[in-house]
Amino acid sequence: MQFSYDWLQKWVSPNKSADELAHLLTMSGLEVEEVEPAAPAFTGVVIAEVKQVEKHPDADRLNITQVDAGTGELIQIVCGAPNVAPGLKVPCALPGAVLPGEFTIKIAKVRGIESSGMLCSAKELGIDEDASGLLVLPADAPVGQSIREYLDLDDNQFELKLTPNRADCLSLLGIAREVGA
Repeated sequence: MQFSYDWLQKWVSPNKSADELAHLLTMSGLEVEEVEPAAPAFTGVVIAEVKQVEKHPDADRLNITQVDAGTGELIQIVCGAPNVAPGLKVPCALPGAVLPGEFTIKIAKVRGIESSGMLCSAKELGIDEDASGLLVLPADAPVGQSIREYLDLDDNQFELKLTPNRADCLSLLGIAREVGA
């Protein structure tokens, strides 16, 4: 059984850290196999809106985009994602951002064109294995907000090993009842 710590807190307020709750659940007979972060650590990634897209003059698969990342001015980013299009809201790693694997984003020239950041797929953020294109966010996503905050990625995932006699804990309601008791 897997569940999110933040989701559990919508049902019951344990007033414990994730590690303390894991210990208490294990001591009460619900073996916690694992507590892990919902997403790997990364910083400097915000929600951006793609404003313009034009083909790169020296590359078939690259585009030059102008994006609004909430900084007050448009940022030029060279992007190779096949699904980039004007109007999309996507994660944008600004210069100085650190992605999973300690990959630091810098201002760089890509085939002679300056790129001031990186538009990200879910795989580049470490939250999914899909690398087929950019992670497209809902149209109402607020430009400039941290993607970690927007997607609630500072959460912990619990994995319980349940025994057959604890069928009451096969749902979040059952776990919340157990935590409340």
